[in-house]
Amino acid sequence: MAQTIADQLIAQLLAAGVKRIYGIVGDSLNPVVDAVRRTGGSAKGGIDWIHVRHEEAAAFMASADAQLTGELAVCAGSCGPGNLHLINGLFDAHRSGAPVLAIASHIPASQIGLSYFQETHPDRLFTECSGYCEMISTAEQAPRVVASAIRHSLAGGGVSVITLPGDIAEFEASGHVPAFVDVKPGRLEPDDEAVRTLAAALDKAKTVALFVGAGAAGHHDRVIALADALKAPIGHSMRGKDVIQYDNPFDVGMTGLLGYGAAHAGIHDADLMLMIGTDFPYEQFLPDSPKVVIAQIDSNAANIGRRADVQIGVHGDVGATLDRLLPLITPKKSSRFLDGLLKKHEKLMTGVVGSYTKDAAKIVPIHPEYAASLLDRLAADDAVFTADTGMSNVWSARYITPNGRRRIIGSFLHGSMANALPQAMGAAYAYPGRQIVSMSGDGGLSMLLGELVTVAAYRIPVKIVVFNNSTLGLVKVEMLVAGFPDFGVDVPATDYAAVARALGIHAVHVDDPADLESAMEAVLEHDGPALLDIATDPRALSLPPTITATQVKGFALAMSKVVMNGGAGEAVAMARSNLRNVPRP
Repeated sequence: MAQTIADQLIAQLLAAGVKRIYGIVGDSLNPVVDAVRRTGGSAKGGIDWIHVRHEEAAAFMASADAQLTGELAVCAGSCGPGNLHLINGLFDAHRSGAPVLAIASHIPASQIGLSYFQETHPDRLFTECSGYCEMISTAEQAPRVVASAIRHSLAGGGVSVITLPGDIAEFEASGHVPAFVDVKPGRLEPDDEAVRTLAAALDKAKTVALFVGAGAAGHHDRVIALADALKAPIGHSMRGKDVIQYDNPFDVGMTGLLGYGAAHAGIHDADLMLMIGTDFPYEQFLPDSPKVVIAQIDSNAANIGRRADVQIGVHGDVGATLDRLLPLITPKKSSRFLDGLLKKHEKLMTGVVGSYTKDAAKIVPIHPEYAASLLDRLAADDAVFTADTGMSNVWSARYITPNGRRRIIGSFLHGSMANALPQAMGAAYAYPGRQIVSMSGDGGLSMLLGELVTVAAYRIPVKIVVFNNSTLGLVKVEMLVAGFPDFGVDVPATDYAAVARALGIHAVHVDDPADLESAMEAVLEHDGPALLDIATDPRALSLPPTITATQVKGFALAMSKVVMNGGAGEAVAMARSNLRNVPRP
């Protein structure tokens, strides 16, 4: 049998180290799927086909796989509606810098442009969520397009999309196949003068605060050494939590809507704020005072000055820049600023963030903060956590403790619902044998609920912890601080444990906090997939680390509207659920 373009494509993916493809089979994709079948699967050195229920989940799974391993991950969808479903997960993968290749099969080439059944134009549709997007039109062109797509994803860190008409996939292969070259990432050295300028500014500033993001990955010890020399507190973004929070005596938490601790105060009260490897998007949480000098180190020059008025910018890898910067700095003698921030952070962590977990084993409904703190204590030291966008994201940010071995991922840049479960499934394939925990909101879980079937079908050993409050909690907060009474956010109470058990997944429902710890232990220790459905307080809200007068006014206005509309009891209940989270002097 002659080798087809589909066979050639799969051979190129094998050469690049691809172990599995996530997707749904069908029509125009069938030649590719059959080529996968004939590899014999991973047991015979081939590629496994992971059959999901929705292509969006396939893209999220590939994204998590790629983010955690740094290796190329692949997803696929059939023509028209099939590959359209990939788009949301691909947006998340691309914005996260995950090396993902998507195969978007297409209608027969002879029918393109003729309003054929299921016709779309993937080569146009996917351009915004990819760094490389091309259609294969000839046998000679095919292997070069595939090779280019692989190189773009691995080199650029992001999505590449190959559009392949189903009939062309069955053509006999004839083009030259470029050899796969595994190129190790290089190191971008900064300009010497820019580093000297930054060093002089750091020496001049009496007080310095560091704000660290995911771009500092792999350089933990260098950042700690810099903070030590500068007597500087270290705040971080959500994506920077994994990178810098552990083994860090200078940690003052996280800023932003999900934030906690003294990070906000630190970066606003310092003479100079140094942003390290972060493109933190929320400018309202960054200093805007002319009294605060802002400097930034980033390997992507386009990020420098995009969010704040940066006076000193250094274009270079974080590690390379800090290697040059540290010898030029004169260590500061006074630690007064740092000590004050650390004391403030400790007070906020014990008095505000910690308040919800104190004596919470007796409070009904279950406080989600208590559940998250238990999960942090009971989960494995090398667990991988995925968090749904929304309140689950808040609880993961505030209560899950990184240690250099744990990982925490989510839809932190794209902000999609329903990411946690499919990302956990992808993580389980990336790291077989490790404990994988999906911190799912009931809204996110229900959106891609069909993927519980995938979990059951493959016995994927994920532990799904459902924060089931029957409402879209973070949307409720957004409405209230904007002055709107919450509306349209509540959903019918659902027993997700019963749904999981119907599929053959071990599952437990808990509504009594006294039962929570033993139930969570049992779920985490279960051999195979397991789900813990926790009925949590729907009125528990997340307050940011600093509350503006506008937000207070909006919240008060919203509460007055709730009361005037006959909801006095609801307003009182919400106040009771959240009083302990209000900062006190």
